[in-house]
Amino acid sequence: MNAGAPIAVHVTTVDVSLEGLLGPQLEGIAAAGYRVIGVSAPGPHIEALSRRGIEHVPLAHATRAMAPTEDVRALAELVSLFRRMRPSIVHTHTPKPSVYGRVAARLARVPAVVNTVHGLYALPEDPWAKRLAVYGVERLAATCSQAELVASPEDLRTLRRLLVPADRLVLLDAGLGIDLERFDPDAVTASERAAARRELGATGDGDVVVGVVARQVREKGYPEIFDAASRLRLRYPEVRVAAIGPEEPDKPDRVSEADRRTAREAGVRFLGARNDVVRLYAGMDIFVLPSHREGFPLTLMEAASMGLPVVATDIRGCRQIVDDGATGLLVPGGDPVALAGAIERLATDPAERRRFGAAARRKALARFDHRRCVDVTLATYERLLTRAGVAAPVRTAAAT
Repeated sequence: MNAGAPIAVHVTTVDVSLEGLLGPQLEGIAAAGYRVIGVSAPGPHIEALSRRGIEHVPLAHATRAMAPTEDVRALAELVSLFRRMRPSIVHTHTPKPSVYGRVAARLARVPAVVNTVHGLYALPEDPWAKRLAVYGVERLAATCSQAELVASPEDLRTLRRLLVPADRLVLLDAGLGIDLERFDPDAVTASERAAARRELGATGDGDVVVGVVARQVREKGYPEIFDAASRLRLRYPEVRVAAIGPEEPDKPDRVSEADRRTAREAGVRFLGARNDVVRLYAGMDIFVLPSHREGFPLTLMEAASMGLPVVATDIRGCRQIVDDGATGLLVPGGDPVALAGAIERLATDPAERRRFGAAARRKALARFDHRRCVDVTLATYERLLTRAGVAAPVRTAAAT
């Protein structure tokens, strides 16, 4: 804890976002001299945050479910919390807290309010009613912040069209980035890789392991993955498909147990939520993410850093990470035939897999270091605190 340091509060819905999505960033901000406090619903990841030196305050009314009454209560809870804590900065993340968190910070007169746009919840091709609702709320919430850190250049253009003032918009060149030292294929031993391959379903050296790391919701493209697995199973029995990620029983688009039974019949193996994804990436030959919507997906950067060729949908975020025909393949969304074809192409061409994987690793090293995001965030904090007349910590070379 940095006693007497400016307090930077980061707000998400659940604690897994603070640890899994923001952990390296929060650690970097703390190292720069801030007292960093995460606020979210309580959960099992608080201990991991503590190991990073990040405090946690539980938010009783935060929920991922569609519950407007609870959201209003969460807003009121945050206003009271901010008035009591008197933070210098409130930094909001994820769809619901990014709205009520910004409003609460403004009502509590927090000197600096920052929001990270991980991915607008509507796309230009969505129905106009959805775009009107999402963009309207986003534009209103943006009046309560002094800075919007935007992961995707496509979202940056959308926010400009929504007339969010240009001086509030800051592009995060590669989203949040990742810890390149952690996601390093050389950090996994041959025996660990062999064990991971067995766990992912490989039974011999000739098997091709195709993996996805994503929450078990249909939006992540699981129906297309299951369909593609079924199509590939008879023609290419050496292709093994494995899914890593938590179940989401409260989500309306959750992958149901019936869906999983059908997928298992097609040979898909489910490993659930895991903390050893680096080892599991090392056991894969191909990574897939046929999402319907993304911001700037961490898992694609992680897979690239692990030297994996990727098959992903040609959507915002994915196309900023995957260079089609160079580091992986992009396919149309909602098209299991195209997905199966791309997997087949890579599964039957080891040389192309190696070429794409090597290029992906080079791009990751050049572009995806999370410290770039930390530097942009700290510079934004310093600019806003200076404007508010609040002293910011003096950064040293070791903290940047």
